[in-house]
Amino acid sequence: MGDLTIPTMDDIDIRSKKVLLRIDINSPVDENGKIIDDSRIKAHIGTIKELVDKGNSVVLISHQGRPGDKDFISLEEHAKLISKYLDREVVFVEDVIGPYAREMIKKLENNGILLLDNIRLISEELIEAPPQQHVKTFLVRKLAPLFDVYVNDAFATSHRSQPSIVGFPLALPSAAGRVMEREVSALARIFNAEDTPKIFTLGGGKVHDTIRIIENLVRKRIADRILTGGLVAELFSVAKGINLNPKNMEILEKLGILSLIPRARKLLLSGAPIEIPVDYKVEINGNVMEEPASKVTGVIKDIGSTTAEIYSSFIKDAKVVVLRGPMGVIEDERFKSGSKSVLKASLEGQGYVIIGGGHMISALDKDMKIDSSKVHISTGGGALLLFLSGERLPALEALSMSVVNSSD
Repeated sequence: MGDLTIPTMDDIDIRSKKVLLRIDINSPVDENGKIIDDSRIKAHIGTIKELVDKGNSVVLISHQGRPGDKDFISLEEHAKLISKYLDREVVFVEDVIGPYAREMIKKLENNGILLLDNIRLISEELIEAPPQQHVKTFLVRKLAPLFDVYVNDAFATSHRSQPSIVGFPLALPSAAGRVMEREVSALARIFNAEDTPKIFTLGGGKVHDTIRIIENLVRKRIADRILTGGLVAELFSVAKGINLNPKNMEILEKLGILSLIPRARKLLLSGAPIEIPVDYKVEINGNVMEEPASKVTGVIKDIGSTTAEIYSSFIKDAKVVVLRGPMGVIEDERFKSGSKSVLKASLEGQGYVIIGGGHMISALDKDMKIDSSKVHISTGGGALLLFLSGERLPALEALSMSVVNSSD
């Protein structure tokens, strides 16, 4: 991965060992604290099963929410769901580093599985600091001596520099789990110079985040084409001098997007390969219409059909396609077609497809087939954003340090 060597579960001896496995099962919950989406829990089942099948005893650690937030709850329900999907007992331990937790870890036999309680019950887990500092925390000093190996499978948390992420690799032989490995392998293709052309389709409403991504892609000359949709497209249209009418300008102003015009204009002047829509799907008095980008009178809600065709033709010839953020307001069925078009073109094309985030997934039709050998759906969220923005991910840095440590 660039200049980092990241060990996987194939690189270290993990048989009949006591394994500490960091997963990310942080899940959305309802007002009663019940889990409403368990997809992150399901994602880790393969890694857990592989470790148990190799005769290891496995202790799982994860966070859920933040202290003070409504989703800051115990991991008891998570343990029941892991147990259900594994079809074997997972013992929930209502403790993290206290005497009870440590005794349960010591007594755990081969093929046994424990899930410790919410790791953010330990205040140290909320502190961002370098690995060299976190290896000295109570969390790492109390737990590390009880284990032979540490495995990090929590890619979605890899942008955090917290003890459960970066402390243990300096204390134990460590490796990336299968979820982490798949994410890193997929994202490495973005920087592989041989995989060209690369198309980035960037939309949605998180414009401040997306402009950081575009600045990095342009600075490193990674993207052959950047296709814009959503509010991102509106920003670059305005930066090009296109009048999107007062209603749309008012929306952009309210969201603080107009302040980004100088940065967008600088990118355009530098010759960045940014494509903007030539037409839009708009809403006028509750009616849906298509209008050319230069003569928009309604409120913009999606890219138009001509734009969708142009974008699809670019995508079909790409070797790598990265999709982040929808092309329109996909919560409204009337404005899903732009996102569906680029998604369909990506899945039918020859290239490798990386889909970042759940919004684009929701645009999938039931009849759209996903070939897992050429499509990667990232669980990354904030980690994916930072990666695409050119930031280094602390979890990967720490795992690469473990290679050095274990070979000394």
